[in-house]
Amino acid sequence: MRDVARLGAIGQALPHRFPDPSADHPTAAPPLANAAAAAALAAQFEALDLFERLAAIRALVPGRLVFTTSFGLEDQAIAHAVFAQNLAIDVATLDTGRLFPETQEVWAMTERRYGVRVGAFAPEHDRIEALIAGQGIDGFRSSVAARHACCTVRKVEPLKRALDGAAAWITGIRGDQSADRALLSAAAFDAARGLIKVSPLFDWSRERTLAFVRDHDVPTNTLHDRGFLSIGCAPCTRAVAPGEGERAGRWWWEQEEKKECGLHVDPSGRLVRATAPQV
Repeated sequence: MRDVARLGAIGQALPHRFPDPSADHPTAAPPLANAAAAAALAAQFEALDLFERLAAIRALVPGRLVFTTSFGLEDQAIAHAVFAQNLAIDVATLDTGRLFPETQEVWAMTERRYGVRVGAFAPEHDRIEALIAGQGIDGFRSSVAARHACCTVRKVEPLKRALDGAAAWITGIRGDQSADRALLSAAAFDAARGLIKVSPLFDWSRERTLAFVRDHDVPTNTLHDRGFLSIGCAPCTRAVAPGEGERAGRWWWEQEEKKECGLHVDPSGRLVRATAPQV
């Protein structure tokens, strides 16, 4: 019934950058952005498929929902479930200024396929100018701190604008991508941002995700076929070798095992995990 093979391109482009869910989810409704609500949402996920999980998030969380995509395999699966059901979920990407051409290509393919516009959040130009003046065009390679500074300007700060006013943030994180990510929950309260962070593919494998996008003929990044299992900015991503971990191609010159860009960590540098409900 939800098979998008028969849907094709869905209608005309949406009339504005982001849909406004306020009619169905008034802001006056009691907010669910707390640890107890996150735990309740996570408890429902086990019996639901991806379409049902996205629909459940929209039904249970009043207010603005934001899904951020980097157009990788997982994000394309989630985007398909959002667009195929025409869910009132804002879909945004962080246009860092250093994306692969192949990433920009699948961005365009996605917009054409589903008849939508994906909102782009770019770094502030004065912050980019100051960053390059201070560390050079590829200065992020000089140290972990320099790389974190680059990620902050190009990704973390635009994400803050993308999530402004959001009640929940939907991500494409899978638990088996790294040892740290395996400790995550399907939904957790992100205290620093004051919202529920939901990872609807938390218990999916890469193989299951790949089967999903193939079954539904979802556009995917051609870099995946060339060994790029996790795709970020072009200067910071390489193909992985046989036997390497899925995220080994990210910032490969760094020796630290815990390599994140800052989007999914709390102020202490740890990945955001489930917290005990407050009663």
